Amino acid sequence: MAEDGRWASGAEAESTNQRMEIVAAHRAVAAHDGPVTVVSDSTYVVNCFRDGWWKGWLKRDWKNSQKKPVANRELWEPFIELVTGRDDVDFEWVKGHSGDEMNDVADRLAVAASHSQTEDSGDTIPDDLGDADDNGRGAASASATATPAGRDRRLPEGRLIGVFGVRPTELGGYDANPVSDAIGRRLQEILAAKRLMDDDLRVVSGLRLGAEQLGAEAATAEGIPLVAVLPFPDPDSPWPESSRRRFRLLCDAAETVVTLERKVPDSKAKVGGALRRRDSWMARNLDEAIVVWDGQETFTGRLVKTLRDQLGDDVWEELIPPS
Repeated sequence: MAEDGRWASGAEAESTNQRMEIVAAHRAVAAHDGPVTVVSDSTYVVNCFRDGWWKGWLKRDWKNSQKKPVANRELWEPFIELVTGRDDVDFEWVKGHSGDEMNDVADRLAVAASHSQTEDSGDTIPDDLGDADDNGRGAASASATATPAGRDRRLPEGRLIGVFGVRPTELGGYDANPVSDAIGRRLQEILAAKRLMDDDLRVVSGLRLGAEQLGAEAATAEGIPLVAVLPFPDPDSPWPESSRRRFRLLCDAAETVVTLERKVPDSKAKVGGALRRRDSWMARNLDEAIVVWDGQETFTGRLVKTLRDQLGDDVWEELIPPS
């Protein structure tokens, strides 16, 4: 919708939030010949242009960092061509459901369109829109938050998002540092935005040192329920006391702690096997995932593949500079 009250909404059968976010922004730019600022609560759309994701896609011939086809290319390609063919398009992120009047109205229009499954437009904002309490989920995302068939009964209901990624060595070290601090803040921003879309969101973490603990701490900072999934009892036993204390604090803060295997492995090889089984179990039980990595590290690269095999496009990669 425009500042002067003009608006348009639409629907697409069997769609996703991400697809509709791209379509909405594309149509907004196409509808304005002069300078335009797209204000959106979609980090997917805003970061593509603000952070230059599209440049990497073009450089790699529409492959992502894993050399796999970029999702939604058929939507991204004409949109990127339109934006890059002009020099008067800006993108601005706004937190959803935070009191921004225009974003709130856009959310209500989206909910109404998801219910009616029809396109509509007008010159003035309708006065018969529903409440914003729907949190923008509508019919399409309501089905997305349903508990997956076969989910482990030890897990709580709600939309489960896992946080995975590299160890401290790739995050600037074991002590607090600018790299890990920046990743922690970024995870907190992402989770806060997702919580506004899904009020039953829960963060699932294995609490390994590095990105997993940063994700768990970001969840607790935002008041999002935390689910800890341990591969076996006391996985922190080899760690220094300071790291073990951090682990125990997160376990105590967790809403639920699930321990997958009863026996503690007696070799590094067996520990590795238990961690891989944990990752596969989590991939089968999650709704989406965030992976923090440099795009190169081998172990995390295999994990990204496992997650994508199960979750498809619902895997978000937060890339850090290679160490």
